[in-house]
Amino acid sequence: MNLNEPRDLASLIEAFLLASGKPQSLERLYELLEEAERPAPAVFKKALEILAKSCNGRAFELKEVATGYRLQIREDFAPWVGRLWEERPQRYSRALLETLALIAYRQPITRGEIEDVRGVAVNSNIIKTLMEREWIRIVGYREVPGRPAMFATTKALLDHFNLKSLDELPALAELREMDTEPLLDPDDAPVPAHLQALADASLGEDEEGEAPPREETSFRTLLVELDAMEHGLKTDFDDLRNEAANVEDEPES
Repeated sequence: MNLNEPRDLASLIEAFLLASGKPQSLERLYELLEEAERPAPAVFKKALEILAKSCNGRAFELKEVATGYRLQIREDFAPWVGRLWEERPQRYSRALLETLALIAYRQPITRGEIEDVRGVAVNSNIIKTLMEREWIRIVGYREVPGRPAMFATTKALLDHFNLKSLDELPALAELREMDTEPLLDPDDAPVPAHLQALADASLGEDEEGEAPPREETSFRTLLVELDAMEHGLKTDFDDLRNEAANVEDEPES
């Protein structure tokens, strides 16, 4: 096998990705080759292009996500492929999805700040579930009394939802358009279809039992709150770590 030939290299990369079962970064793919046999970066890039084109018309595709490249079943086949698993995915609660949305769009953010926007206490099980799934992580502590933890999303979350970066999150304006009906009862209001469709792709834990101490903010109001914050959206994970390390003293709302 001539690894300086893009087509041969494309076949080897395909083998790596099929065997690994998870995304592989370019750096990791390079490391799997001995130094003497590593092709030039241009050849590697061409090989990836060839592999992507070879998937045209197939049931799977080459997808770049936050942590690298992976071969995956196309979304068009999801309704049928899902029948392979007898267990039906549980639906995520509205509270969990709203909490995750706030963390994604306003990170880093503390639990108290989430509660201020939602107008209701955050169930501890929600944070626990998101942490166990490795969708969020603690990136530092706010230098205010009590030093509350600051939460941010992870690359694992982006991988799960088929995203390469936070820039690919849907714009808040799009979410508002999906929420066109008035919310007569916040507790019974359905989660917007776009968010629920993403969430239904994986198993979740039911987060019931939340006892709101005051009236809960409607989803429409939450989106307005997020829209006002959108200018602060962080799109680089290194930036989040730097901000957490150098956060300024400010009173928690």
